[in-house]
Amino acid sequence: MKVSVAQIKPNKGNIQENIKIHKKWIELAISEDTDFIVFPELSLTGYEPELAKELAIEKNDSRLDGFQKLSDMNNITIGLGMPTKSDFGILISMIIFQPGQVRKVYSKQKLHSDETPYFIEGNEQLILTVKDIKIAPAICYESLQKEHSESANKFGMEIYLASVAKSQKGIKKAFIRYPEIATRFSVPVLMSNSIGFCDNFISSGQSAVWNEKGELLERLENDKEGLLIFDTESKKVMKKRKNYC
Repeated sequence: MKVSVAQIKPNKGNIQENIKIHKKWIELAISEDTDFIVFPELSLTGYEPELAKELAIEKNDSRLDGFQKLSDMNNITIGLGMPTKSDFGILISMIIFQPGQVRKVYSKQKLHSDETPYFIEGNEQLILTVKDIKIAPAICYESLQKEHSESANKFGMEIYLASVAKSQKGIKKAFIRYPEIATRFSVPVLMSNSIGFCDNFISSGQSAVWNEKGELLERLENDKEGLLIFDTESKKVMKKRKNYC
């Protein structure tokens, strides 16, 4: 199986433009026979908490129908970031499209203190099965908390997949924490980060892949878009880059 992490620069609050950006990277992943591609935290809006209430969508928003078509036609699973509405507030979510299946939503279960004025926490861990491999998604801050990976491990995770929007300070923490998760649970860890200005910080890229021994296999730069494609059989990572702007 091939799993890709995309590193993109979202346009602040511009969902339609960001949909176009996502589709171009998905098409590149498809050309490399990727089975699953994941994007950074809140990738369809950019990480902009103050805009989340205005931009939040229902799970089945028709603007995202094109992603289901791409999934169905190319047998690819797609995970993208979006604020979603609930009866109790706004969630930081990953919306997942799988071939021939209804949309799934995984919502961040552990918020950083500066997110609580804008969002509420999700309450359920999702485990995705792609080509018989169990993948545990995590969204940014919660992926640095031990209880999250411990809980995911109880569900039998075989890959830990972190979708984030991290500054350089956060990246330093991730490069300490993620190898620990990999070695403790003997699973590969993949991280998808954005680049560019978000909220009140610069998201510093460096999307990366670690093997089950905690060894860093590959990382992207801190200021360029790109794609890392991890082959679960060969344990190798391919780096792809294409200019769309």
